[in-house]
Amino acid sequence: MKNLISLLAIFLLSNIAFSQTAALTGSITDNNKNPLLGVNVLIKDSNMGTQTNEAGEFKINNIEPGDYILVISSLGYKSKEITVSISKSETKNINTIVLYEGNEILGEVVIEGERRNKFSRKKTAYVSKLSLQDIENTQVYSTITNELLKSQVVTNFDDALKNATGVEKLWASTGRGGDGAGYYSLRGFSVQPQLVNGLPGLTNGTINPANIERIEVLKGPSATLFGNAVSSYGGLINVVTKKPYIGTGGELSFTSGSYGLNQIVGDFNTALSKKDDLYFRLNTAYSTEQSFQDAGFRKSFFVAPSLSYKVNNKLSFSFYGEITQAEQTNPTFLFLNRSAPTEAANLDELGYNNKLSFTSNDLTLENPTQNYKVEMDYKLSDTWQSQTLISRSSTSTKGYYSYLFDYGILGNNTFSRFINKQNANTQTTDLQQNFTGDFKIASLRNRMVIGLDYFNETQTNNGTGYAFYGNITPDGGDNGDNPFTAEVEMDAYPLSTSGVDAVLASQGVSNVKSKYHIYSLYASDVINITENLSAMVGLRLDNFDNEGDVTNPDDDYHQTTLSPKFGMVYQPIKDRLSVFGNYQNGFTNVAPQLVGNPEDGPQTLQSFDPEQANQLEFGVKTNLFNNRLNATISYYDIKVKDRVITDPSSPFNKIQGGEVVSKGFEIEINANPINGLDIRAGYSNNDSETIKSDNTEILNRRPLEAGPETLYNFWANYEFQDGGLEGFGLGFGFNGASERLAINYESTGEFMLPSYTIANASVFYQADKYRIGLKLNNAFNKEYYKGWSTINPQMPRAVVANISYQF
Repeated sequence: MKNLISLLAIFLLSNIAFSQTAALTGSITDNNKNPLLGVNVLIKDSNMGTQTNEAGEFKINNIEPGDYILVISSLGYKSKEITVSISKSETKNINTIVLYEGNEILGEVVIEGERRNKFSRKKTAYVSKLSLQDIENTQVYSTITNELLKSQVVTNFDDALKNATGVEKLWASTGRGGDGAGYYSLRGFSVQPQLVNGLPGLTNGTINPANIERIEVLKGPSATLFGNAVSSYGGLINVVTKKPYIGTGGELSFTSGSYGLNQIVGDFNTALSKKDDLYFRLNTAYSTEQSFQDAGFRKSFFVAPSLSYKVNNKLSFSFYGEITQAEQTNPTFLFLNRSAPTEAANLDELGYNNKLSFTSNDLTLENPTQNYKVEMDYKLSDTWQSQTLISRSSTSTKGYYSYLFDYGILGNNTFSRFINKQNANTQTTDLQQNFTGDFKIASLRNRMVIGLDYFNETQTNNGTGYAFYGNITPDGGDNGDNPFTAEVEMDAYPLSTSGVDAVLASQGVSNVKSKYHIYSLYASDVINITENLSAMVGLRLDNFDNEGDVTNPDDDYHQTTLSPKFGMVYQPIKDRLSVFGNYQNGFTNVAPQLVGNPEDGPQTLQSFDPEQANQLEFGVKTNLFNNRLNATISYYDIKVKDRVITDPSSPFNKIQGGEVVSKGFEIEINANPINGLDIRAGYSNNDSETIKSDNTEILNRRPLEAGPETLYNFWANYEFQDGGLEGFGLGFGFNGASERLAINYESTGEFMLPSYTIANASVFYQADKYRIGLKLNNAFNKEYYKGWSTINPQMPRAVVANISYQF
């Protein structure tokens, strides 16, 4: 780390001066005459462009004389096109250009000209539901840009998230109904990706990266603005998709690699009517991939149409859709016993042959998913805007799901297989009405959002019960002795649909439909007390209405919760250095539970208060050397109280009052020290512990969902800027984690998965219209594992090649 800092310091002290004669200059502000940093300024139908500096100023050099159209765009602001004429050897200055806040979809133009720090996108309209620069935002978040994903030839969502500081996969997507997406550890708590463009967007499978513009990982409890349905106490993951832009263009890409990877991706954007400001974009992808184990595969077809329509300067509409058809074998983790120690205490004793999948390509799951969103933006006045949002999501699971569990009955590290036939569907509806304002009271600038939110989720489950389907040992042995029968059985259990269907014929089929509603009112205000000091204040009123099983009125319940948020930012150097602190809240609604020993009479229904999580955090953010160094350093302390646990003296009772503390620090650096060199680095350390609980199984122990204590990631990408090697580039990086506890209970002891460091490298050639890249993942073929009471082997060395053409 010291060597890295020294290297960055040397680069950042370099001064690269350009002396051009024909040039175009100007400045850009918002409607309050505040200079805007990072605005894209593009000469239409060319690759020439730049971004504004901290003073809102821009300069484009080496322009030939003639007439041009400038396209001005910035995230969260409405785009502008300006016609300019430039004479020979002229330095033309344009009067101040004013941008008005508005629809991000209509204002997003990606340019490659002189953009600095491509791995960092530090302005977003989603994190605070306001258009704020990161340096003035009291919340910490990591942004994974499309440029970073391209430089790493990323083909799956798990690899993309390796770039987010403090995020680690707990287990891969299982595809099963209700919770089949992947799980990740974030600040000591598990989280799933459930947000698309700031709205709920669920999946039972994996997310296709072909349509990702960027990924935003918000850190800490975030219920004040997003509620509890899509966030966890550690934060949330928001996927921002590609959207229509002004112009015509696109890209075709083909990627092929080890273990049967083949992926073709198409991206096309065009104007359906330039006169009416009606633009259309279509992203699509087809992927197939096999497993590095003896069985397993995944294939998917994905299409994402999007539309933007600017009716006039006040009113605009947008539509987004995402449709996925996917089929996969579910990964068969080894589930460790949660109530008794396994015979093996580590991987060496377990004797695990990780090339065995313990499944068959005949047993698959289908995961069709649909996400839709409609947005209407209306400018009420120069200071207020209305935003109406409607989103619908539907995700299903059909097919065979199995798991392997160590019951500790048969000995010899025997894991029993249980299997069922899934038939589940989850549907969500979300309606939001936001009013955003940018106004002054006396001399104080206020940027405010006031919102109403209605969320509904309906789950249907018509799957079968689980049936015993043979045993395995980690080294490849198998037998048919059912551990829950007295007899020693020698039955065969073939991994085929006919064999499984025969066993499942005796299992019952569920017929369960459950539903809940959330009604919310929230408000947040960023107040500029002085030019350099601002405060953020937010509050959410949340009413949770659970119908439970729609045929059973006895399991209905209601809960109302307040969720506050507060933060302050002081900028000793305006727009370059800020010191921040925040208080953030999260909560979880807890369903009533039947308690009491059934042998003593009928059980009674006991209700509980919502669980509460509160975070205190402070740190520093930088935007130095004309956007060449973005860094965030923070320390956080999260305390969760009122956790509901099982009564250790009776399995029939529940107790509320458990407390968990999770604290740590994070460092993230995005640097562009010299032209052509982009660096991304992150380091995090987390200390989590259950400090209060009547259940001694977990007391004073690190929760399993907390993952590793230490995580780190690094990626550097250099592209030669001139000479014979112009366009050629190299990439190198690594990511790793300290050891983690797969099991950590009083009765089980510890099962520790070892630490790891994985190295990756790439070479590429970037031309005007095409790019060729070669990537080596896990270069040293490291054998490593992840898990959450599970043992899940990870991908060995793999080579990926990509060719793409832009038009």
